[in-house]
Amino acid sequence: MKRIFIVIVLLACGLSLWAQSAQVLVESAGSSKEYPGAPTIVVFDSTKVNVETTGLSHYFMHRLYKVLNAQGALNLKAVKIDYDPLSAYVEIRRAVIYRANGERQELKVSNVKDYPAPARMIYWGAREKMLEVGRLDAGDALEVEFYRKGFTYALLQSDDDRYIPPMRGHYYDIVEFWSSVPLLSKVYTVNVPKEKQLQFKFYNGECTSSVEFKNDRALYTFKAKNIMPMEQEPRQVALSDVAPKLLISTSPDWKAKSLWFHKVNEDFGSFEATPEVKAQTELILKGAVSEQDSIARLTHWVADNIRYSGISMGPGEGYTLHKGAMTFLDRCGVCKDKAGMLITMLRAAGFESYPAMTMAGSRIDYIPADQFNHSVTVVKHRNGNYEMLDPTWVPFLRELWSSAEQQQNYLMGVPEGADLLVTPVSAPENHYYRISGTSTLKKDGSLEGEMEVTAEGQSDAALRRFFTGSFKTDWKTNIEKELLRVAPKAILEELDYGSDPYNYMAGPIKIRMKYRIPEFAIVTGKEIICNPFIAARMFHNQQGQLAFNIGLKERKYPFTDRCSRLVELNETVNLPEDFSLEGKAVREESNGSGASAKGSLEQKETRLVLNYEGKYFKRVYAAEDWNSFKNAVEIQNKLTETPIVLLSR
Repeated sequence: MKRIFIVIVLLACGLSLWAQSAQVLVESAGSSKEYPGAPTIVVFDSTKVNVETTGLSHYFMHRLYKVLNAQGALNLKAVKIDYDPLSAYVEIRRAVIYRANGERQELKVSNVKDYPAPARMIYWGAREKMLEVGRLDAGDALEVEFYRKGFTYALLQSDDDRYIPPMRGHYYDIVEFWSSVPLLSKVYTVNVPKEKQLQFKFYNGECTSSVEFKNDRALYTFKAKNIMPMEQEPRQVALSDVAPKLLISTSPDWKAKSLWFHKVNEDFGSFEATPEVKAQTELILKGAVSEQDSIARLTHWVADNIRYSGISMGPGEGYTLHKGAMTFLDRCGVCKDKAGMLITMLRAAGFESYPAMTMAGSRIDYIPADQFNHSVTVVKHRNGNYEMLDPTWVPFLRELWSSAEQQQNYLMGVPEGADLLVTPVSAPENHYYRISGTSTLKKDGSLEGEMEVTAEGQSDAALRRFFTGSFKTDWKTNIEKELLRVAPKAILEELDYGSDPYNYMAGPIKIRMKYRIPEFAIVTGKEIICNPFIAARMFHNQQGQLAFNIGLKERKYPFTDRCSRLVELNETVNLPEDFSLEGKAVREESNGSGASAKGSLEQKETRLVLNYEGKYFKRVYAAEDWNSFKNAVEIQNKLTETPIVLLSR
């Protein structure tokens, strides 16, 4: 009894000393005076990871927050931690409030609630644990300790092994060394068996690192201090591409991951075709005239007929793709299900096809920590070349691989293994947007004319959504709204959109229309003042470059558009008799690494002629591409937004 009493006293003293230390840390952390605008300060963020030989990892997370204002108090009203019960176990082990007046309040972790996490479109059984904190005030602090074991992605395991990672025996992590609020101290340590070859790299900044060997273990420690929120730019690349981060992994290289990814799906039998799948494949390919035609037919069938909706389907989660037979029956799934369905059909048709992993929206760095959020398909042609296919991103799109995914890293799960690759840039001409027309401007200021709009690739998809994204009864109304957005008095007199917009493989979309606009121009005694109509930002939401804030003089970080594109605007206006353009003709040209443009506005006899061609070369641009990109947009804006003044001769 005496020994137990001594232990209790020592523990109590330890907790008391720590409480005093925490109060000192909080008081010395600073206030809103030192960090104006910040809702909170993270006084410290500590994570300790113990990795077992099997790869099973135990995470101990310890954080101390200080409230600076009412918004910070609101942000910390509850403590939450997300997890997937198929692959992870979590606890909120301790939570303590340190009041500004010196009081200490230990929250009861027995009050932790466990409930389904909010979800949309993907329902995989994710859950949240939450502990209500209650009211906090400026100057208060909150200390929290979490425990987690397991990993992020579920795979095929028995109940006893559910927390061991998919690549048994391996460990990886992606550690953010950035913060949305001031973070005064961050420490990350990982304790692994000494025989594991751990590789790591710190990106976009610096940290202090060390390694210690004790008996049969190796302890790696990474530290950083005074991490301040990064000032971000509009339309910049993902924060993970430019902010400080640590990648750490025991996997030797990407080829090892590729070989494992291939084997785990083949062992599971993800792509075995049933008689029903084979019959549907034969029906789809009836009349196919070539290898590429067959690939296209199958890709588009899966894209258009398998709805994107993720439900928990039992075995086959995470890196293991659900069996094609199940997806075919349910007619729904997430990216990996659509990719697996396409592989199953391609194999049923005699093609050699495999899954691949990619990261939509950000870069994959070369340390083989699993930086993936998307699954796609590869098919091997008779000539031995692989082609990328993405049935998730190409519904009603004339491409087989969405060019919104150009300059994107991917890893194929092929039998020979593969290294990390990147998708190529798609030429602007593959995504043209062309609008041309002729109109007649009358002396009373009214305008009558006709125009034709055509588009291809990603531009085709954007324009086609006027039809495929709405009911057929609304198609004409949608085009009328676009006219009225530019000219509120416009009247759509005729509309022709050619073949059925849903039949997107028949050819690029083509929209023809005739219109009339009373009081289009301002008419004075000897002047007529107006803007170009056809080129004046018609269908501007379908031209991604026009959404950029070109008032930004320079950029520090790379930036992204949806896709490379070619924009061509050609407008001819028949002028009223005896009226001519005031001033000189306008001619502008710009060339650079990001974009090029040339445009002109001039009078030719009794006609006013506007021409613009803008080429935007990439999806992901370097910071130094900004000037040429901005100049190309400025030329388009100058031509279409500068008022035209016509004078009576």
